[in-house]
Amino acid sequence: MRKSLRRGLLAYALAPGAVPLATFFRSALIEPLAGGKLENAAAYGTASTGTSYVICSGFSRLVPSKRAEPASVESVLICVLWPFKRNPKSCTLSSMPKTFAIVNLGCAKNEVDAEGMAQVLRGAGYLPTGDADGATVVIVNTCGFIQAATDESVGELARLARRKRPGQLLVAAGCLAQKWADKLAAQLPEVDAVLGTRRWGEIADLLAEAERGLRPCWTGAGSAAPRVRRLAHGASAYLKIADGCSVGCAFCVIPSLKGPYRSRPRAEVIAEAAELAAQGVKELVLIAQDTTFYGRDRGEQDGLVHLVEGILAAAPTAPWLRLMYAYPTHLDAELLRLMAGEPRLLPYVDLPLQHAHPDVLRRMRRPAADPRKLVARLRAAVPGVVLRSTFIVGFPGETDDEFAALLRFLEEARLERVGVFAYSREEGTPAAALPDQVPDNVKQRRVDEAMRLQQRLSHELNRGQVGRVLDVLVEGTAPLAARSVRPGSGRARRRREVLTCGRSYRDAPEVDGLVLFRGQASPGEIVPVRITEALPYDLVGERARTET
Repeated sequence: MRKSLRRGLLAYALAPGAVPLATFFRSALIEPLAGGKLENAAAYGTASTGTSYVICSGFSRLVPSKRAEPASVESVLICVLWPFKRNPKSCTLSSMPKTFAIVNLGCAKNEVDAEGMAQVLRGAGYLPTGDADGATVVIVNTCGFIQAATDESVGELARLARRKRPGQLLVAAGCLAQKWADKLAAQLPEVDAVLGTRRWGEIADLLAEAERGLRPCWTGAGSAAPRVRRLAHGASAYLKIADGCSVGCAFCVIPSLKGPYRSRPRAEVIAEAAELAAQGVKELVLIAQDTTFYGRDRGEQDGLVHLVEGILAAAPTAPWLRLMYAYPTHLDAELLRLMAGEPRLLPYVDLPLQHAHPDVLRRMRRPAADPRKLVARLRAAVPGVVLRSTFIVGFPGETDDEFAALLRFLEEARLERVGVFAYSREEGTPAAALPDQVPDNVKQRRVDEAMRLQQRLSHELNRGQVGRVLDVLVEGTAPLAARSVRPGSGRARRRREVLTCGRSYRDAPEVDGLVLFRGQASPGEIVPVRITEALPYDLVGERARTET
């Protein structure tokens, strides 16, 4: 019992994040004796104590102080680990906790995969840590969708490679790892392993090979992704219902990175939704490359409708269900009827249209029908629906007239939420080989012009919300500067106020605006807020009284 307690105390003391006991060991014992400051004490190595050996926490860096000549690191370890000298076999490497840190880049779908990897590693005995420098394993879940994302991913891998400690493992995972597996391994020799997008469930096996120095590089289809228990990290959670894409837009690398569209089993998705709701999640956000194609790869009719109905029944405590990433030709009437009649399925449609001119859409290999008709159909079918879309400008061959057509569409359609992006020429895509590539400065000018227009339109639409009472899902609070109040004729006193922020049904997490109001509310609550002011992208209000 005493040996187990000592071993547990030592592991706790030297593990990142164990502040009170770690502070004692480091500041009261190790650092004074060594004459320096210990940084990143999380690697595990072997130190000699005469004829015996003990496993102990290694030093990644000992910064000397200006005091007397420091004692040797080994003598310090003998002092701290003396209780283990009698029976060094009782403290083995396997008894020391291995830790992992995941740096997640890219979209919400990557975030879900990162959560899956974390659960697999927990099941293999690893402990999570937010300290990438001190972790036993650092995994960068990369994005390679466009050049800017590639640059960010390579930069993060290079930064971590420069800071890498002896014995630490650095893993490149995700889309860029799938896209550039051999190139990453050649350019960054510090990367110990590469894991493709379709094999994240094999992360523990990959690390076992990396620990043996084999430098594994696993891409391709691999085995089916495991079913892991999701852990809630707030009031909202992403629920990935499918992976891959079979559409083949001319500008997109996703099919080459993720493979063809594959719907997850319906029962599995429903069980995951119920699991998250049981942990207090209030908003389930359905995501895929195309949520509206769900089930069609298996020949199902109304697959998404049946899935949504199943989630609503299995997760009754989750009052909000939100759909993201719909495809223009896959939005069927039955889904819209369900959205119009079911209050828990939010009247919000994320519909990436990409452009409004038919010739550009044909070059993009996208549906070329007039998007105005689709917008009109959605607004007629679902009263009060909020529409979000994204557009690409500067696509090869885009003329001034074609860009002007997009601006006219934005003015007429008055979409509530819009993102505009410059075309990124991606190697291996059909669009990369098209003639008449648009210069970068022209692309950026068009982005700026389109977003200036949308900012004005968004502000006008937000003004239309003033006076309404919206249900707001609270995400957090921040203190405001205290102000003086003088009740009656008494003495002035200071009162500290709180600013609370959240989102209404009009706002998807991370990509849309916020609702701000004074007053206290707990994260995860849904409270009524009367809108009093409109900003270009956000709303300001006051908490409304709940009618009884």
